[in-house]
Amino acid sequence: MVTRLIGVYDADGTLRGELAYWIGARLGRAHCALCDITHSSVRERADWRACRDRLPVPLDTFHRDDQPDHIRPITDGNLPCVVADTLAGPVVVAGPAELDACHGSGDALVVLIDRALADLDVR
Repeated sequence: MVTRLIGVYDADGTLRGELAYWIGARLGRAHCALCDITHSSVRERADWRACRDRLPVPLDTFHRDDQPDHIRPITDGNLPCVVADTLAGPVVVAGPAELDACHGSGDALVVLIDRALADLDVR
């Protein structure tokens, strides 16, 4: 059973980290597909909030530097990603390639998560 979903951005959550990512993204030197799905250039996207509300369990987002300790071992080198927190332990349901394939669409991410959870049989 999935207790929650955890999205981890490929960026640090400090002021310096946020600024470095913002500048890097504008210059084409930094990219986080999960950021593209959830945020505009400065704030969370309204269409993403509506998509997030359709998920079967809550999705909490973190940056690589503030993610929960129990998922660090499986996210290391695999960012951005979405992890299902299950009673049996954390399971990656979407990695960088899958998130890139969403092309910034929250709707596509919801479909991806629904399919991944069904495939893993962890609902």
